[in-house]
Amino acid sequence: MGYPAVYDIAAVFYPTLVAIGVPVNLTAIVILSRGKCGLSRCITRYLVGMATADLMVVIVVAFVEQVNYIYTYSRYLLITPVCALTVVLRNVTMDSSVWFTVSFTFDRFIAICCRKLRERYCTEGTVTVVIVTVVIVSCGKCVPFYFAVEPYAIIDNTPWRCVFTLEYATSPVWKIFELLDSILTPLLPIGLILVFNVLTVRHIIAANRVRRGLRNNGDNQKDTEVENRRKSMILLFAISANFILFWMPYVARSLKWQSQNYFYQDRHLNSPVYILQQFGYMLQILSFQKEQAVIWSPGPRAWLNWLV
Repeated sequence: MGYPAVYDIAAVFYPTLVAIGVPVNLTAIVILSRGKCGLSRCITRYLVGMATADLMVVIVVAFVEQVNYIYTYSRYLLITPVCALTVVLRNVTMDSSVWFTVSFTFDRFIAICCRKLRERYCTEGTVTVVIVTVVIVSCGKCVPFYFAVEPYAIIDNTPWRCVFTLEYATSPVWKIFELLDSILTPLLPIGLILVFNVLTVRHIIAANRVRRGLRNNGDNQKDTEVENRRKSMILLFAISANFILFWMPYVARSLKWQSQNYFYQDRHLNSPVYILQQFGYMLQILSFQKEQAVIWSPGPRAWLNWLV
């Protein structure tokens, strides 16, 4: 019996993502840390945090989990306590990356739409507090996942691999926890990002109208600031659309079905739910790297200067 096509795709997708994602995010961290990109320190600190979280997602999720379970089967990573810790780290890194994006979106909303609050909120100190808070809250939220798995087998008194416990699949407490987890990541972030971006874009449109009214109607010269604002709106919508689109399969799966065969115990599983789940995971992980590509392409990076 051959492996299902989704498994073959995953076997190529995750190593490729590691090979590209690790150097890209490391390069972004180094370049941003030097502070010579023409961006404000607030934006720079947020982008460093986002790139660091995305790097950890690639290392923990794509390499330690997926590549290991598909190819190497490192015995140390397969010991149940280590495997359970990896499950926690996976959720911490992904939650942190998502909420860094929300925090960055809110910071730009304050900077553009709330002039009086900007000087007090958009500071390096506030960014540091927000980043540390996000990491601490994410760690606290994800600790219960350590107790949601159990050994797949015990060999020579050593527990091996991880499977979700029967209680995780049947207990009302775990079902409520999973529902809250889905709401906190990514349903609530999706809603917040949409709200902040809509308010920001509405403010930009209103400012453009005022600016056009103040300009001489006979002046046909191109307005660079209005053009930058227009491109900034495109950037905001591109980031939002990317985030929502790539997370939708995961949201649909998480609200209706339990995880199936996440650790590849059955490599021949070919059910529709399993296929949707695996494609959802791949799109979900890709969303973090796609965001970096959007931010670091030459056009969007120039448009961010207007958001400083």
